[in-house]
Amino acid sequence: MKGNEIAKKLNISTSALKHYEAWGLVPKVERAENGYRIYTQEHEAYFQCIRALNTGFGMNLVKKVMPLIIKGENITALWIINKAQVDLQEEKLTAERTVEMLGLNEFIQIEEKRNQKNTFTIGEVAKKANVSASAIRHWEKENLINPIRNKESGFRMYSYSDLRKVLVIRIVQKAVYSLDIVRKILSEIDTNNLSQAKKIAQNSLKYIDNTLVEHIRGIASLHHLLNVIQKKTTDK
Repeated sequence: MKGNEIAKKLNISTSALKHYEAWGLVPKVERAENGYRIYTQEHEAYFQCIRALNTGFGMNLVKKVMPLIIKGENITALWIINKAQVDLQEEKLTAERTVEMLGLNEFIQIEEKRNQKNTFTIGEVAKKANVSASAIRHWEKENLINPIRNKESGFRMYSYSDLRKVLVIRIVQKAVYSLDIVRKILSEIDTNNLSQAKKIAQNSLKYIDNTLVEHIRGIASLHHLLNVIQKKTTDK
């Protein structure tokens, strides 16, 4: 099987196939006497899987998973993919929490008045927003959030409003917006103008749903590849 035939099927360049080979993402490719690469149906299945997984999971995961498949460490590869799906579920929960909090102005005001625990530690905010404490500290340095400090201990104390801002910053930055856009949206939130933040959060949910579909397609392609490999082993 020629490289240009596979490239045409997958709608990619032959140079992309060579890159995947150079990165160690497909089994060794034999060469004919004239130096041309000799691709097999197994190679084609690998290339199809690489393309499908890349769309849903990204090339960083592909570079971890495919060498494991080549070495026969299928279970390890599957757990890596499983972890990525768990992470996507966490992304969805965080995005849903953000959308919910953007529509809860009155609830936040009531909770801040009546709840005995109306402040959070940085660790609690990090857990609720699914971000690292260091990221929150960085956003504070960028003057995106300004938590009050406990007069006795000096520890940061975050309110419900601060938590909402952290959720919004996370969602907006995930959508690859600049810090200036983040500041503009946070400024709008301070004046109870939540329309742009809501739109971005809702778009984030749509993106996560689309990513889930691509995850399933990638997994289906991996299943096909594993069947091809198993058949090759059985036929020997």
